[in-house]
Order: sequence, then C-alpha cells, then structure tokens
Amino acid sequence: MVFSSITFLYFFLPAVLLIYYISPGKIKNVVLLLSGLFFYAWGEPIYVILMIFSSFVDYMAGLAIDRFDSQPKKRTIALLVSLTVNLGMLGIFKYSGFIAGIFGISIKSLPLPIGISFYTFQSMSYTIDMYMRKIKVQKSFLNFAAYVSLFPQIVAGPIVRYEDVQNEIDSRKVNISKLGEGVGIFARGLGKKVLLANNIGLLWTEIKAMDYSEISAATAWLGILAFTFQIYYDFSGYSDMAVGLGKMLGFNFPENFNHPYISKSVSEFWRRWHITLGSWFKSYVYIPLGGNRNGKLKTLRNTLIVWGLTGLWHGASWNFVLWGLYFGVLIILEKLFMGKILDKLPSFVSIAYTFFIAVLGWVLFDTADLPSAFSYYGAMFGKTGTIIDNTAVFQLKSYAVVFIFCIIGSGELMKMLYEKMRKSEFGSKLLENAMPVLQLALMLVCTAFLVDASYNPFLYFRF
Repeated sequence: MVFSSITFLYFFLPAVLLIYYISPGKIKNVVLLLSGLFFYAWGEPIYVILMIFSSFVDYMAGLAIDRFDSQPKKRTIALLVSLTVNLGMLGIFKYSGFIAGIFGISIKSLPLPIGISFYTFQSMSYTIDMYMRKIKVQKSFLNFAAYVSLFPQIVAGPIVRYEDVQNEIDSRKVNISKLGEGVGIFARGLGKKVLLANNIGLLWTEIKAMDYSEISAATAWLGILAFTFQIYYDFSGYSDMAVGLGKMLGFNFPENFNHPYISKSVSEFWRRWHITLGSWFKSYVYIPLGGNRNGKLKTLRNTLIVWGLTGLWHGASWNFVLWGLYFGVLIILEKLFMGKILDKLPSFVSIAYTFFIAVLGWVLFDTADLPSAFSYYGAMFGKTGTIIDNTAVFQLKSYAVVFIFCIIGSGELMKMLYEKMRKSEFGSKLLENAMPVLQLALMLVCTAFLVDASYNPFLYFRF
C-alpha cells in the first residue's frame, strides 16, 4: 500500500495523545511503540517487520558494545554487524536494481519500504555513538524500539539521533507550556504542507507531465519554481509537524529547516536545508574520513564522497548521484575561491545566486532520468524556440497568489514581525490572545482542505 496522505496521521493523532496523556509514566513508551508500529503498518503492513528486525539487531549490538567495553575486537564486530544489517537492508531494498543495472543486469526492484533511509540512519546512530562512547547503553528493548518507531518522524524525518533524546526516552514530562508550543509548531507545519505545498505542487504535477520538447521557457521555469517551493513546504512542513508532535509527547526533536532560500552561498544553503541529514553525514562520514584535518586534497576528496553519498541516500539513480555531486563541486569551489567572492557581493545578489543554483538542482532531483533532466534544462533555456506562450500566462495568473504566499513564507519577514511584536508590551499581549485563535482557525482551514483534497502526497515518504 502506498502511503501518500497526511490524513491518517492527522486524524489518528487525537486518539493517540488522549491515550498517551492518561497512561501512567511507565506505560507511555508502550503507547509510543504500539502507536508507531500501527502508524507505520498502516502504510507498510509487511515491511514493519524490517523495522522491528533492525531495531532488535541494533539493540543487541549496543548491549554487546557495552558488555565488551574493554575488548576492542568484540566491540568492533558488534558495530560491524549493526552496520552490515542496516546498510544491507538499504542495499537490497533501495539499491539492488541500480547496482545490477550498472553491470548490465536487469532485475526486478523490490518495493521500497517507506522511510527506510530515515529509520536505518536513526537506528545506526545509536550503535555508532555507543562504539564511540558518546552515549550510555539502553537496556530496555521496549524503550529502544519506541525510540526507533517514534511515529511523528518515523517516515520522513527529521533524523533524530539517540543522543538527541537519550534522557527523554526513559523519562519525560509534558506541561501546558510545552503542549501549547507543540500545537503551534504543528499547526504551522500543517499549514505549510496543506495550504502551500499541496496547492503549488499541482502546477508542477501538470507541467511535469508535459512533453518537454514542446513547452515554452516560461512554462518550464514556472514548473520548476513550483517544485522548488513544493518540496520546501512539503518537507519543512512535515518536519515542523514532527517537532511539534514531539513537544506534545515530551521530546525536543532537532530543527530540520531554517529558511534555506535566503542563503548567501550553497554551503549556507546546506546548513539550513535538511539540517539533521547534513549533521548525520558530517558526524559519521566526513569527520571519520578525516574532515578538513589532512590537507586540501583530502578535504576535497572527503567533500565529494559525502555529497555523492548524500545524492545516493535520496535515491538509487544517476539523477541523484549527479545531483549530490553537483552540490559537492559547488561547495568545493566555494571553499577554494567562490566563497570569498560571494562574501563581497551585495546580499541580494548572493541570495539570488544561491536560489538559482538550488532551482537548477531540483530539475535533476525530480525528473525521471538524465535525458529527461537535460531535455527540461533545454526547455528552460529556450531550446524549444518559444519563450512564453498562452499556457504560461494562464498558469501564472492561476497560481500568482500561491506563488506570492510561497515567496513571503520562505523568507524571514513573518519571523521578524513576530519577534518585533513579541518585544512590545501591546504586541506581546495581542499575540498571547490572538495566537490560539489563529492556530485554531488554521487547523480548521487545513481540515477542510484535507477532507476535500484528492492531491496530498508527502514527497519524502519515498526515501
């Protein structure tokens, strides 16, 4: 079954929260585990077994690493078992067809388990950090499985490392302040997803299905700009919902997005986009490879390896590999000389440059294959011979309002207004009284859209 809708999560939530709040402290993790398994099994009734298996292997590996603390060989074997199982699962279910294709072998690809890239990375972080002696062992399998299967972020992140929640997984408290903060963050994420991502995504879906050799340059640019905003509001919206739900349950999940489209360099963009993935690769790949400690050439090598793997993490195709290396090369150029140039440019020029680079990258990210990507690039830069046509004019008129809201929301204007109001006595009181009403209204509007909508994908569920 393809899990393509937020609706189940949205309407599943009140019952889970009610049961969770009335349950005694020792039972709360049981509720978390069962709700996580149920939520995942709703979309993957068979592959939920893989998640349980991965959790059990990493739990046992953690116990072994702790028990053989003074025996390096046994600790290393336990870590290797964990890495082999998790990476093996990814290899079999996500990359087997791609790898076989490289050698000219055609095999039938297995259905991809929802969110396998997220929960395997999350689970592996525990055994790696145990091996590095950064965290304490978790002796309860129930508690560890509850951590891996946390339903707010199990299928689409953020990637929550065990060290992020090691104190909260055993014992945590929820108060009114934290609950209210969580509801506010959840409502914001829901609005991003339902009102912005879904609506602007309709335009990209329409244009993506066209013949790229016939569309005008304006249509091509409108399409990829629509996807540029769709993927941001879709993924950051889900991440906000997960962070908000985490607070409602007593957890503090890490931030995953920080207004990436106002970045002044590609390096900054990736410090603001999918922050938890970048942190994971930095901690477990870039730094172990030597980071930037062993000279310029090895630093550049390490950067390319990390970005090649980042591309592969997103999908098993040459599009994703090239997409990752594209950003890796640009970041290397910034380290060598481009960074100094960008620092001297006016801010709006640096932001425009970075946004343009990101938009070009999204073509590789969401076209079917490399020929399709290059055909789309051709349309963007006028190869079809038509710069603008009636279709583009109609599309722009139809989606102009949504584009305006997407542009405003992607910057820090709303955040700046909020902070300014919060610092004044009148504004602070107004926010205190009006915010709950606005959040309720937002939730009601989103509910109406969800009930009526037939288009409601989550883009990152496929990873």
